[in-house]
Amino acid sequence: MTGHLLSLNVGSPEPIDPDGQLTGIRKAPVDVLEVRPPGPKHGGLGSGVVGDYIGSPQHHGGDDQALYAVAREELDVWGARLGRDLPSGMFGENLTTSGFDVDAALVGDRWRLGDEVVVEVTGPRIPCATFAWRMQVKGWVRLFAERGRTGTYLRVVEPGRLRRGDRIDVVERPHHEVTVPMVFRAFMGDLELAGQVLERRVLSPDDHAALERRVVARTRRVAAARQ
Repeated sequence: MTGHLLSLNVGSPEPIDPDGQLTGIRKAPVDVLEVRPPGPKHGGLGSGVVGDYIGSPQHHGGDDQALYAVAREELDVWGARLGRDLPSGMFGENLTTSGFDVDAALVGDRWRLGDEVVVEVTGPRIPCATFAWRMQVKGWVRLFAERGRTGTYLRVVEPGRLRRGDRIDVVERPHHEVTVPMVFRAFMGDLELAGQVLERRVLSPDDHAALERRVVARTRRVAAARQ
C-alpha cells in the first residue's frame, strides 16, 4: 500500500473559551515539517512536529501521539455528509494523506514517509470536546464515533523533514490483525474486542493501562445495570 502526503499541517494557539483556554487544533498547511520524538506526554516537547501547538498536553502529544494522520478521502466523505468543504487539517491532523487507507492500518505498522522519516502506528484518535468545538456540528462526537474511522496517531521512529507530496510506504507489519478501528471500538465499550486487544498486548503501556481501566469501569456499569 502506497500513497502520498497531500498536506502537512501545523497548529497555532487560539482561545477556545472566554477563560482563555488555548487550542492548536486549527491547523494550517505548510510545505515542510520537521518531526522528532517529543518525549513523554508529561514534561516532554508536546507535538512531534516542531512549531506545532498542543493546548492540552495532559491529554495529547508525547511519543505515542507525536503525529496525527487522516486520509483526504475520509475528509471528503464527511464533507459530502455535512454538505460543506472540509479543508485538509480540519480534523487537527498533521498529515493529510491521499491514496492511502490510513484506517486500514495495523497497530505497530511502520511507514516510511519521504526519504528520511519512519513512523509507527500507535492507535486511534478518541474524539473530545475540543474536536466538537472545531467542527461545530450537533452531536459530532457521537457521529464521529459511530463511523469509527478516526485516522491514527503515530510515533516517530526516525526523525527528519517531510515535504508536501512525499511518498508513503508501509515498510513493516506486525504479526497480528489488530487494526486501528478495532482498538477504537474497544475503547468505545466493546468488551469482547477489548479483551482481544488486551490479550495481544499491541498497545503502548499507557494505552494498555487506559483500556484496562475502561474495561473495569464498563464491566461495573453493566453489572450494576443488571441488578
